[in-house]
Amino acid sequence: MQLHLQGLTKHYPGVAALDGIDLDIASGELVALLGPSGSGKTTLLRVIAGLLHADQGRVLFDDIDATRLSLRERNVGFVFQHYALFRHMTVAENIAFGLRSRPRARRPDKATINKRVQELLQLVQLPEHGGRYPDQLSGGQKQRIALARALAIDPSVLLLDEPFGALDAKVRVELRRWLRKLHERTGQTTLFVTHDQDEALELADRVVVMRAGKVEQVGTPDQIYNAPATPYVFEFIGRANVLEGRVEQGRFQSGALQLDAADTQDGPARLYVRPHDLVLSEPGSGALPARVRGVLRLGGRVTSELEIAGHTRLLEQETFDAGAAPGLSVGEAVHLRPARYRVFAHAE
Repeated sequence: MQLHLQGLTKHYPGVAALDGIDLDIASGELVALLGPSGSGKTTLLRVIAGLLHADQGRVLFDDIDATRLSLRERNVGFVFQHYALFRHMTVAENIAFGLRSRPRARRPDKATINKRVQELLQLVQLPEHGGRYPDQLSGGQKQRIALARALAIDPSVLLLDEPFGALDAKVRVELRRWLRKLHERTGQTTLFVTHDQDEALELADRVVVMRAGKVEQVGTPDQIYNAPATPYVFEFIGRANVLEGRVEQGRFQSGALQLDAADTQDGPARLYVRPHDLVLSEPGSGALPARVRGVLRLGGRVTSELEIAGHTRLLEQETFDAGAAPGLSVGEAVHLRPARYRVFAHAE
């Protein structure tokens, strides 16, 4: 099932929750909607599901206009952050709920439903848990059952709203890797909402970065991380150092630092560079002189905080230290140069 979103707009008093969203999702794709609270990602998911109606725009499943259809008519599978399992029902009854709730003419017989439930329990690797109740399950098990319930109806599209948000860090990592393998087995067209960058970059085929009801960038995880289209995406995804400067005749200048910026118009500009792309350089090479103000160690990662004359922000330089060589020392004078970077024009 392909999904096409065309000009979706949703307003609340004083707020544009969605502001003209255009997006195409290919059949079988796993796509992450990534953004901070208030960016519109959950509103978008609910509009796709039919839980909310857009003020303007269309939702198409393949070539079928589903804009005014209900959730049931759209036949989407929806997984909530807090599971939303029925506590008075067994695991098997929860999974079967969507099938048993169908109109009589479309409802499978009891044997077919039971077979489907057992298939899904095997799929989510909980074959012996059908007779248990939700209160007897761990958080990770509850989320698997919620996913099985969503898959039971053979949905046109699978929608997950912060599916791992209620789990602790270790379980989150384990479950998202499991979900990726499950997706590769089922090939289900899937959208999931998250504010966790690692989750989006590890799980998704493509990532949609949202901000204030708009799409900032759509791309593969590598494209989003390594080629951010805007300063917002660069700072939102991963960590970023920012240097103020100017572009003149295709060259970015900030103090002694001069770098190619042929694609940026002349005038005030900012250079963005990841901490691991900021490397030590020899003096006199057009590099930036700095002084070490702090050194932080976490496992094999060493982050040095660096002060640049004339700049209020400290920069971060990151290396991975196996312990064989000494790192930088507080107070040490060094010179820096970006190995990879982006320059964006910036209005004063």
